[in-house]
Amino acid sequence: MLSTAARLALLLVLVLLSLSQANAQDWIRTGTNRGAPIRMAVPDFKAASADPQTQPLNTVFNQVLWDDLDNAGIFEMVAKSFYPAGTPGYPNDLKLDAWGNPPPNAAMVAFGNLGVSGGKLNVQGWLFDVKNPASPQVLGQQYSEDATADKARDIAHRFANEIITRLGGVPGVAQSRIYFISNRTGHKEVWSMEYDGASQQQVSKLGTIALSPRVSPDGSRLAFSGLSKDSWQIMMYSFDLGRLVSFPRFPGGNYSPAWTSDGTKIAFASSMGTGASEIYIADASGAGPKRLTTGKTDISPVFNPKTNAQIAFVSGRTGLPQIYVTDADGSNVQRVTDQGYAVSPSWSPNGLLLAFSWIRKYGPGAPGGQDIYLMDIASRQIVQLTHDGGRNDFPSWSPDGRHIVFESTRNGSEQIWSVLADGTHLQQLTRTGRNSQPNWSYR
Repeated sequence: MLSTAARLALLLVLVLLSLSQANAQDWIRTGTNRGAPIRMAVPDFKAASADPQTQPLNTVFNQVLWDDLDNAGIFEMVAKSFYPAGTPGYPNDLKLDAWGNPPPNAAMVAFGNLGVSGGKLNVQGWLFDVKNPASPQVLGQQYSEDATADKARDIAHRFANEIITRLGGVPGVAQSRIYFISNRTGHKEVWSMEYDGASQQQVSKLGTIALSPRVSPDGSRLAFSGLSKDSWQIMMYSFDLGRLVSFPRFPGGNYSPAWTSDGTKIAFASSMGTGASEIYIADASGAGPKRLTTGKTDISPVFNPKTNAQIAFVSGRTGLPQIYVTDADGSNVQRVTDQGYAVSPSWSPNGLLLAFSWIRKYGPGAPGGQDIYLMDIASRQIVQLTHDGGRNDFPSWSPDGRHIVFESTRNGSEQIWSVLADGTHLQQLTRTGRNSQPNWSYR
């Protein structure tokens, strides 16, 4: 018979073995979504006027608010079939016991009213902690905008962000945007969309090829690689002016720009020096480019956004592409992947994790595909984020560190997908044309 100590040791081994696959991402702490999710009920907002625009705009608002909270990764959304009778439109309508006890058993209820009057969309929204009858109101907001579907979406995003900020500790991403490359016009151009795939809009109109879009931290400019009539150059688009603005032309090919998180510097890959691709740093205006690396095939630099003191990049200096990290002055170069084919590094907002694309066992007949992985940069611990086939590449972190957007061919063509950083809540964001190289805005 096994001793007590031996049985405990065996149990520990079994537990570790069972957790090693099912909960492989448990060690990842990417945002503030720690502990159990909050049970959130969101009854449809009550119509507050008889204007014929009220109902369709209320439908838009209710769907966007629900989706934003569901996408946040910190809530367990209570199914509407569990909701008690009667739609609460005002605080006096809300019966705390009915919402706080089973079957809904909600911890929080977001509710309110919406009406159109005189061409204006007026919304009142509240968040109540139904487990705290002594002081249930957590949040109360009022909004008034032009009565359009876009404004209904915008108000829903703003109210959702207020809730997520209050309960999640960091601002939500509902008003952030994603920039990407699409060929839907016949040329590869830069496009943008809301974080959930809505409102897709063309940005660049080169008529040639645009690649590697990177929006500035303040959201006013967009750097990308563009094919001019004679070479690849770094191009700069101003959202304030709605057009390209001047940026220095450099000899050779110039690719994959990346901003510091304070917006004062840009790193990029260029063959201007030796004819081989190397990493350069310049002022945000492009002035004073300084060579940082001396590898032969260095590309895809990205600053650690927490400190701007480190740069991750891809190099083929020892053969197949691998991920490297260097101090921002070019010293202390370290290789952080040790096998296969590793590309497209992206730092998490807290500067602790790297997401990247990896063919871990590269070669003819080798098992496995090209998937997104996360690395704790201090310990070099790695987990695999995507598992479902296809080629998965170009990960980019959301500003709250809870989501990752990436390119995938899992459905047959290149499309943009998003996923929570724990591997759950996978969503396809684009469906028209071929879409690639997403970059999530800083806010």
